[in-house]
Amino acid sequence: MNIWKGAYPHCRLLFASLATWLAMTAVAYDRTSAQAGLVGDGQTLNTTALQQAIDRISAKGGGRLTLTPGTYLTGCLQLRSGVELHLEKGAVLLGSSNPDHYQPLDIDAAGNDQRNDNSLLALIVAHQARNIRLTGEGTIDGNGLALALAIDSLHHAGVRPDPHYNQRRMRPSETARPKLLFLSDCEHISMTGLHLRNSACWGLSFDQCRHMQLRNLDILNRAYWNNDGIDLTDCRDVAISQCCINSADDGICLKSYHVDGECSDISISKCNIATSASAVKFGTASWGAFRHVNIDSIRVRDTFRSAIAIESVDGATIDNISVSHIHATNTGNPIFIRLGHRAGQKPGCISNVTISDISVEVPFGRPDINYDLRGPEPDFFHNPLPSVISGIPGHPIRNLTIRNAQLVYPGRASKSMAYVPLSRVKDIPENIDHYPEFTMFGELPAWGFFIRHVEGLHLENIDMRTVEPDYREPYVFYDVSNVSTE
Repeated sequence: MNIWKGAYPHCRLLFASLATWLAMTAVAYDRTSAQAGLVGDGQTLNTTALQQAIDRISAKGGGRLTLTPGTYLTGCLQLRSGVELHLEKGAVLLGSSNPDHYQPLDIDAAGNDQRNDNSLLALIVAHQARNIRLTGEGTIDGNGLALALAIDSLHHAGVRPDPHYNQRRMRPSETARPKLLFLSDCEHISMTGLHLRNSACWGLSFDQCRHMQLRNLDILNRAYWNNDGIDLTDCRDVAISQCCINSADDGICLKSYHVDGECSDISISKCNIATSASAVKFGTASWGAFRHVNIDSIRVRDTFRSAIAIESVDGATIDNISVSHIHATNTGNPIFIRLGHRAGQKPGCISNVTISDISVEVPFGRPDINYDLRGPEPDFFHNPLPSVISGIPGHPIRNLTIRNAQLVYPGRASKSMAYVPLSRVKDIPENIDHYPEFTMFGELPAWGFFIRHVEGLHLENIDMRTVEPDYREPYVFYDVSNVSTE
């Protein structure tokens, strides 16, 4: 007994090392599409066979399911822990156009979830899964236009009524249309190399996920309305890099639907974005917090709204944000930062934001004029609008730095189109509870920057010009204190 007692710590270390070695050298339970009984003819529905293969691989301790070249038609699939879905070049995972082939992810929403029945539908879903990967050079295609039109037709036929149908814009609501991918409360997620296409709603949506890497993804999501590229909701430890995004709605959007949640420790770098909305955006859902976010080396083109939009309108704290090396051409607005109070018990706060080394060219006309899906215009006459930075009375944006900015505006402002002189700056509406957008205040008396309710503003090396003359001022400040310029 004394011998075993003395040897116990060493045996425990030995067994721990052996377990680690076995885990590292274990043969993964891999399967190909043929071994899983899949049919890649684009006509045969593979949902059951695909789900069985995913479940079996996870039950065996993890491994890879490889789709070889072919088109694999499927309804909703649920990823499991330890599973890698690998699509070889020429392999297409094609979403069914039948709405009955999609079921909402079965999760219990916490009491602090403010999504208000936001859709849990997607072609690929997962909940509380670990160590999941989607890789390869193949394509995941949501078949979104056909699917959305089928949902629309069934609503009007009374077969599948959509209680939130958008009557004003004549389309099914976001709650009725499946996303391409929706992962909830998952961790250790990796997505690399894939071509991602044609969702009926948002593209890649992650809710309260942790430890994620999204790299070298090619996202084309313009099949229908509300087609964001990548959405992160209260996610932590995320790296997005070298992605190409062309989306009908926001390119990369950070959201917070959970009042005690936060988007934090997020890096977005070396991405190319084109969109009929904003390229990189915080909000509009902004209940919890956004902290320690670094955005670097982003190229933006043909974008209708803002190159960068930072919004807290539901009580969120936004703090320690760095945006650098943004190059945007044919983009409607360089910078939009808004602290408002649309919802939540009290206004949030925006502080310690640095924007540096940016270059933006704003056209006179619509940047997205050649797209089939175009962002809705404001319903008022206006001259070209400036960058907008605005808090609300008693709640200023604090400690904002903008340095090394080259901004080219179109000019051509006409007093006969709309005219707001500086003497009427106090009459510009606050719109405290309105949806945040750089057009939300109407015509403005500046062509470069309209800055209001800010405490602590540092402007350094700002180079702004207009292509043609503009009668308005380059800067308009209202209720701005502690300003320094260099």
